[in-house]
Order: sequence, then C-alpha cells, then structure tokens
Amino acid sequence: MARLQLAGSRRLVPLPRRAPRLAPLLLPLLLALPDGARADCPCKVPALCRPITHRPDFEVFVFDVGHKTWKHYDWSQITTVVLFSNYDPELMCHAHAKGARAVLRGDVSVKDIINATFRASWIAQQVKLAKTQYLDGINLDIEQDVAHSSPEYYALTALVKETTDSFHREIEGSQVTFDVPWGPNCVGARCYNYTGIADACDFLFVMSYDERCLACSQCIAGANSPYIQTLTGYDDFIKIGINPKKLVMGIPWYGYDYTCQNLSVDHVCTTAKYPCRDAVHRQVTYQTIMKQVNSSTSGRLWDKNQQSPYYHYKVRLSTSYKSLLVFIIACFHNYIFDSKIFFYQFSYRIQHTDCCLHE
Repeated sequence: MARLQLAGSRRLVPLPRRAPRLAPLLLPLLLALPDGARADCPCKVPALCRPITHRPDFEVFVFDVGHKTWKHYDWSQITTVVLFSNYDPELMCHAHAKGARAVLRGDVSVKDIINATFRASWIAQQVKLAKTQYLDGINLDIEQDVAHSSPEYYALTALVKETTDSFHREIEGSQVTFDVPWGPNCVGARCYNYTGIADACDFLFVMSYDERCLACSQCIAGANSPYIQTLTGYDDFIKIGINPKKLVMGIPWYGYDYTCQNLSVDHVCTTAKYPCRDAVHRQVTYQTIMKQVNSSTSGRLWDKNQQSPYYHYKVRLSTSYKSLLVFIIACFHNYIFDSKIFFYQFSYRIQHTDCCLHE
C-alpha cells in the first residue's frame, strides 16, 4: 500500500505519466495474494508459498542433498523434506504442492550458544531465513561433543526450546526437530539432555546408522546398523522417559566398504590390529551396492547375529580382499535387500507397524 500512496503523490516522487494508470491494476494483484504469500513467491501458484499446517499421524522424513534427486521421490509418502543442500525454490514449491513440509538444516557451535545473546541472534536469523524462503521449520543437526551437566549441555537444551518457541510463534504450523545418535548413552561423546530436548521440540530424528565401533569390536568389520543394537537404542530412549511418539527412526541407504587384512573361512573380516588406527573403510551408496553384489566373489551373504546382508569381493590387481557389510532396514523385514522396495532415506514413527515402502 505504501507504494500506491507514493504513486499518488506527485509532489513527493515525480513519476512517469503511465504510473497512475498502472497503480490501480497493481492493487487487485496484491489483494489476490493468499495469506502467508508475498509478491516475491517463486511458485507458479502463490498459495504454495503458504506454510504447511496439518500434522500427519506419522512421519516420512527425507534429507535432500541436491542433484535434483527429489524429482524421483515417492511424494505420496513423504511428510517432511530437509534441505541439506543449497536452497531450491522449485523443491519447496513441489513439496508444498504435495502437502509436505520443507525445512532448513540448522547447525551452530555449542560453544557459541552458551552466550544467550548470541543464541537469540542465531535463532532470529534462522526464522528470518525460513520466512524468506517460505520454509516450514528447521531440523537441528548439531552432532558435537557435549559433556553431561556442562555449560554446553544446558545451552543446547535452551537452544532447542527457544528455537521451537520462536518458530512456532512466527511461522504457523512450523516444525522444529533435533537429530540424535542411535542411543542416548553418550554415544559419540554426545551426552545431551535427551529428555529435555525431546520435550522442547516436535520430535527427535534418531540416526540409526554409523553404529559400528571398530575399536569396540576388535577391529572386525560389522553392519552399519546392527538389528539388536538398533532396537536397543530405541528401548533406551523410551526407558529414560521419552514418548515413543516423539521418536522418528532414521534409516541408512548406504553401507560400509571395509578393506580386510584377514578374511576367515567364516567370513570374519579383520580390518587392522588393535586399536584399529590403520583400518580402511568408506561409505558406499545403495546404488553401488546393488550393482556390485551380483558380481561379487561371495554373492549375497547373511549375518545371523547382526541380521544384516553383506558380501565380499576381491580387488583387481590386488591380493587383498575387501568385505562390504551393509544393513539397510525397512520395517524390519528380511526381504529388504530386494531393490524394488527401496526409496531414499526415510523414517517412520516407531509405534507405527505398517511398512512405508513402495516400489
């Protein structure tokens, strides 16, 4: 409206002769914008810039890392997509068109947030960014060491609460989530106030992957997400008082490729001598796994203890063997290695027993 008022005042801002005739045409366009949308909305349909406000019964939570892979997602299942790559307005518009939230990724130094003034400023910046990009919240991915009862311990809990309060106040229907390791017992030196954080945000995203600790297992290669260990992590979260409805299970869509210094007849892959400093391993994508397993030395094998598929293969022009162990779990069915039922990294509320995957 300020622009229209200025256009009508020739004494303040001289304008070309055509301006007064264009101004009345602009008014209905502005009035036609839906609540929550601005004139700079990047979507073809301005209503798609409005925030998503409905709350699904369970979550299918996806992390998008770029390369336009979102165009191949099964959007009939997805409820939230986290933008881990650069902001893509086309992705935001498409997610909203499918009724899914698109949210920021948030990371900040736990040392810095001890300062309440810095903390408030950082939160304000995230809210402003989400509003500017028409996003629906933020996923806090702060994977840093925190000692129990330290200043960082309390500051992190305060950050989550204050972030949630600010987003809920400023953006209707917004969602604030927090990423946690596979278990609450100081995994990876992350001794967070898990119950306080769970109470403060909408839900926790449990990263049920990268669970193998070589130093804890005599340098023997193992599954990315061992079945029993994964379930134990959720039991431990529930035992400390966290509502299962606030736990969303994160599933890995990648495995680990280990170089074996020794491969026994029982398929035990020893990666190095203790304390495993010389162990060689890397992450490999699901796509690579599916291309490689059929041509591997062993074919698909099954580890009964870890309830995980794996295989091993010989490296060309080398006498050493490599062993690839991968644990890709979907609704805890053994047939999950079948490529037809996979799609992307996903999650679902732990109390929901229906399988979420589709061909």
